[in-house]
Amino acid sequence: MEIKSDRMYTKSHEWVLFEDDQTALVGLSDFAQQELGDLVFVNLPQEGGAVQKGEPFADVESVKAVSDVYSPVTGTVGAINEALLDSPEKINEVPYDAWFCRVTDISDRADLLNAEAYQEFLDQQ
Repeated sequence: MEIKSDRMYTKSHEWVLFEDDQTALVGLSDFAQQELGDLVFVNLPQEGGAVQKGEPFADVESVKAVSDVYSPVTGTVGAINEALLDSPEKINEVPYDAWFCRVTDISDRADLLNAEAYQEFLDQQ
């Protein structure tokens, strides 16, 4: 399992990669995709819509179940990764390239963990 040091993580296993103070990409961690199993469908937010820190903004469907994906930040959906709609398996194959959305105008952030703290959190699970 890979944990990238260039991004922050949530305890619900999303990653966030800040492009600047107001813009970030959001996706699912390698741990999350392994736990979910083979993903067969993804439901992404609408471009221009609002996301709220700690609230579901997307969901993924695996052969096991449907799971919510929670936003690590509050802001506006500036773009979605439309490639995931046709190829949700990319989340399993390259979880740190398979971003769900770009959030802009960020006004609030969850309690984010750096890579080391996220690894410690996983070790306690």
